[in-house]
Amino acid sequence: MIRTIVIALAATVAVGCAPPQGKSEAPPANPAQVVEAMPQTAEEATAQDACGASRFQHLIGTRLDAIDRSTLPEGVRLLTPESIVTQDFRPDRLNIMSGTDGLVSSLSCY
Repeated sequence: MIRTIVIALAATVAVGCAPPQGKSEAPPANPAQVVEAMPQTAEEATAQDACGASRFQHLIGTRLDAIDRSTLPEGVRLLTPESIVTQDFRPDRLNIMSGTDGLVSSLSCY
């Protein structure tokens, strides 16, 4: 009886030490490659449409004060020539710029 228990325990330990079978996960991406793929400037971010600016191109020519902010993504900035803005770079942040006439003149990601 004890012999059977010892053999069963040894078999269980042996199975537990075996390498897993099946597909293994792909190795994680090299962090350096991920960083290089991310836009590093406002121009790159806008060209890659990192903030979804292309969905809001229809706003160009619209009065800035007539835009329904509830239709815009969270964190969007509505900027006038007199606006003071932080210098932090966030490629996922949409910036809607107006000219001195109050009309939307451009959209960018930074």
